[in-house]
Amino acid sequence: MNSLSLVLRTTGYFLLPLLLIFSVFLLLRGHDEPGGGFIAGLVAAAAVCLHLFFTDVPATRRLIHIDPRDLLGWGLFLATLSGVPGVFMGDAFFTSQWVELTLPILGETKLGTPLLFDIGVYAVVIGTVLTIVLSLAEAEE
Repeated sequence: MNSLSLVLRTTGYFLLPLLLIFSVFLLLRGHDEPGGGFIAGLVAAAAVCLHLFFTDVPATRRLIHIDPRDLLGWGLFLATLSGVPGVFMGDAFFTSQWVELTLPILGETKLGTPLLFDIGVYAVVIGTVLTIVLSLAEAEE
């Protein structure tokens, strides 16, 4: 899959960090509502796939620094863990729990288990997509 296109390489190196920052924005934009983790994970996985288009599989694996299957497992663990606090508070599993914090720069902020669930979904989506894409790319080489 290694492309020698100068335009693709230049554009890819420019777009990769922008897409990753945009994926974090999508993940955090609705931190008090569930649903941002899936699309944010797709954007992050697309950014890494773009890197794969103008490099090769080993360079892309070095970029992500972690096996995508491990990312998938940790994401499942975090998503499942987000349901546990509700049980300890006497509510049903996966009932949202919130904590209000006063942070130095952000001021008063509400953090809750939906954000932890979205981070888990984010990791699962990235891990799943990259496992599939990298496996296909390795099979092609």
